[in-house]
Amino acid sequence: MFNTHSKYSLRYGLKSPECIVDFYKEAGYTCAFITDINTSTAALSLSRYAQEKEFNAAVGIDVRNGMEQCYVILATNNRGFHELNTFVSEHLQKELEFPALAPYLSNCITIYPWQKAPKKLGPNEWIGVSKKTLQDYNWKKLKHTDKTVILHSMSFANKRDFNAHRLLRAIENNCLLSALPVSEQANADDLFISKAELYQSFAEYPEIIANTEEIAQSCSIHFKFGDEVESQNLKSYTGSCQEDYELVKKLCAKGMNERYNEITPAITTRVEKEIEIIREKEYLSYFLISWDIINYARNKGYFYVGRGSGANSIVAYLLKITDVDPLELDLYFERFINLYRKTPPDFDIDFSWKDRDDVTQYIFERFPNAALLCTYNTFQYKATVRELGKVFGLPKADIDQLSNGKNLRQVDEMGRLVLKYSKFIEGLPSHLSIHAGGIIISERPTSWYSACFMPPKGFPTTQFSMLEAEDVGLYKFDILSQRGLGKIKDCIDIIHQNQPHNPPHDIRDVAHFKEDPKIKEMLMKAQALGCFYVESPAMRMLMIKLEVKSYLELVAASSIIRPGVAQSGMMREYILRHKNPERRKEAHPVMLQIMPETYGIMVYQEDVIKVAHHFGGLTLGEADVLRRGMSGKYRSREEFLQVKDKFFDNCKNKGYVEKDVAEIWRQIESFAGYAFAKGHSASYAVESFQSLYLKAYYPLEYMLATINNFGGYYRTETYVHEARMLGAKIEAPSINKGSWQSSIQGDTLYLGFNLVHGCEHKVLHKIMLERQRRSFENFDDLINRVHIPLEQLNLIIRIGALRDFKEGKKELLWRSHFYHNTNKQNHREPVLFYPPQKQFTLPELQEAPYEASFEQMELIGFPLINPFNLSKENIPPHVTAEKLSKHLGQTVISFGYLITLKRSKTVNKDYMYFGTFMDINGEMLDTVHFPFVGKKYPFQGKGIYKFKGVVSEEFGYHTIEVNRMRKVAFQDDPRYTEVEHQEEQGKVVTNNFTTAIDFKKKKKQANEPLQ
Repeated sequence: MFNTHSKYSLRYGLKSPECIVDFYKEAGYTCAFITDINTSTAALSLSRYAQEKEFNAAVGIDVRNGMEQCYVILATNNRGFHELNTFVSEHLQKELEFPALAPYLSNCITIYPWQKAPKKLGPNEWIGVSKKTLQDYNWKKLKHTDKTVILHSMSFANKRDFNAHRLLRAIENNCLLSALPVSEQANADDLFISKAELYQSFAEYPEIIANTEEIAQSCSIHFKFGDEVESQNLKSYTGSCQEDYELVKKLCAKGMNERYNEITPAITTRVEKEIEIIREKEYLSYFLISWDIINYARNKGYFYVGRGSGANSIVAYLLKITDVDPLELDLYFERFINLYRKTPPDFDIDFSWKDRDDVTQYIFERFPNAALLCTYNTFQYKATVRELGKVFGLPKADIDQLSNGKNLRQVDEMGRLVLKYSKFIEGLPSHLSIHAGGIIISERPTSWYSACFMPPKGFPTTQFSMLEAEDVGLYKFDILSQRGLGKIKDCIDIIHQNQPHNPPHDIRDVAHFKEDPKIKEMLMKAQALGCFYVESPAMRMLMIKLEVKSYLELVAASSIIRPGVAQSGMMREYILRHKNPERRKEAHPVMLQIMPETYGIMVYQEDVIKVAHHFGGLTLGEADVLRRGMSGKYRSREEFLQVKDKFFDNCKNKGYVEKDVAEIWRQIESFAGYAFAKGHSASYAVESFQSLYLKAYYPLEYMLATINNFGGYYRTETYVHEARMLGAKIEAPSINKGSWQSSIQGDTLYLGFNLVHGCEHKVLHKIMLERQRRSFENFDDLINRVHIPLEQLNLIIRIGALRDFKEGKKELLWRSHFYHNTNKQNHREPVLFYPPQKQFTLPELQEAPYEASFEQMELIGFPLINPFNLSKENIPPHVTAEKLSKHLGQTVISFGYLITLKRSKTVNKDYMYFGTFMDINGEMLDTVHFPFVGKKYPFQGKGIYKFKGVVSEEFGYHTIEVNRMRKVAFQDDPRYTEVEHQEEQGKVVTNNFTTAIDFKKKKKQANEPLQ
């Protein structure tokens, strides 16, 4: 009765907490128990659902070392749950084995399996006997008959559940099902059985039943949910709610003077209104904690972006949590916080990927009751098919066939079992992971709500997700990372180094950037490669179509591009209404009245609230339930379904045309889970403007920062190309002028050794330290001063990093091999004079044309010349990107070097493709490949393509609709052509260090898959 496993006993149990509550209620029990293995994940879900069903619930933990059960501990109340979580957390975080004897926990009950019962029992300790072990129970030898209770494990409803359990255990143990040890699985009779049936088994032992009933009635757990929910976060930042209130007012007054040149009544009224609502909702500490975090970051010189619906708050703007002025954008504060909103708010604060861990460390040091939130990674169908295929021992070919869903009519009995149980297992939790950035900071220790484990990040992490956290009143702080901020920070540092007499404008003065004509021109022409959020082909297309030239237009574009708006067809409609004022009249009058700025089209998340409230007649609280429900996580919730029905009923009562209502609901449903809040889009647009400013006035420094942060939509090669287009001289890594990361001197950009595949940081670090003394004069000087392993030395030579020395690469390779064969020392001691190296007279070793380019393609993934120079065939005159507008509607031939590729599914479930190419002049060229073309002329990885198609245009954006395509071969690699020839002749190759075998392994380099 007391040992029930849910699906959160990972790769063991199968039933949800809700199913278990329903079972206990229907089976005649008075309380629902869940005792998962070493986890309390199910506790909040169990409690919430049980309270909805007006049923008692209790939780415990089945404490095990591996699969060996030690004991089951039950929490008699919430304090006992805290004690239990504290005990389990310590062992999970320190990776300690659980002791054979449980500690004394004053508000818990410990039940030992009778085989492991200690000789002396404590006051809260009992002996457990299951239905199966009852027959083996030796009453005459047992001294504690008055301390015995039923301990029956319940994990499965039927035989299918048990079969699935065994498959999960085989996956966990990475073994064939036939090889799964009995010790690694549960008993087949660990079934859910009714109270009557269970008690009937113990009918001869009424004292055991009585003891069991006594414990069942003594255990209960209760949290507040729904209308009762209260904030469980840190109640006060200063220690006093009144002092919190005074501090917020003080910080806002200071912020007004810093943010505004003139403080108008509209500003003060908005500030006062927000502070009072924040105070009434008891969120003052939430704002102050966020302020504390960003204040730490500012003092450390970290760049950050406060985004999400928090940007709708002027208090957040004045506390510098965000850089978005909500008055300027008429942002809807109620989207963030309103008196009707039942769920807590949250800020999303982005930091550079280099800085976030330090900020997280600060939070855990500053606030003792902090924890990361976990997420549940679930079994996905195709991956499960592959896992079960291995468990059943199927050949790889059969597994591939099953996973791809091909020729399923020919599947044998074993294959059908794989498919059947993959569908059954799909969606079950597989393992716990870490939320992208969610941190809770609670008033009480987190052990009041959950045990915590310690993932590799090194911070305590809850065993429940964001959904359960919100249910119980714990609102998270999202501390996220992105590389765009790293680019901005690094770029400013590079500018100070490379152009010390030309410092940049204050990067936080976004108002200055909004009026910059150079930035407006870049927006209109979509010259945004490398710039945060506006560089993708889709965004570039949208900016050209909309002719974006202002901050507000970019804010709208940032949300319109999201999948929901685009896929619902409303992106196109928005463009049409944006360009043609007459078309705006076609909007439903109520929708146009609600959203005049976006021409009656829902573009932002808060538009759902506006439409649901003003059009659908829902309260603000109900409208927010609808908005949250559209995210997908809550759609099955009963409250969401009730609000949906009310929306349709209200619209019917208002006399709206049923067709119009259905269309508006379709729009809500299609995009609400994907669209941004307006404040979120505005925050993104701020960072976009900062990026655009740096690229406009410091293009080389900005592209260098982009390369070094490995951040963006495209491969490094594309950003190196863009730097060249902007005037940079691109140089391969250099031992005397370069460094581990890419660097710049004037307008010469030296690529970093970190781009060279296989190059080790520790080796380059030693070289760079030695170079600080003085540059390396020649090869002898280098190898005398630094020990470099042969493989690393060869990489450095092959990439051309020693090109300042007098010898050629092939001579240096000969010398490196000879040196390492004769000198085995791994350590270099500085000496006054180094003995001269033995010199050899080598035959003339010439480097073939483009040999260096093929070395670069192998070692850094791309050549440092125009890739069209490597084409095996002559490229004839053709239509390039700049000439497309002159050939509108005509069939043309063009060539392009593939940059990126997007695959999209059509309404008919076929795939079409959108290609982005670099033309022979280095300009971007876009193509469309409809499904029949994509199948007949498939892409074959990166490289040069010749395509034929019709030039089309929509709203000023030109593409080629391809109807024929083929890949153009590169020249034969000159490093290996001689190898092939001499291999055929049976000759020994003496002037190349890459063998014919190496060649065969590497020959496919030019056709490597597009990443």
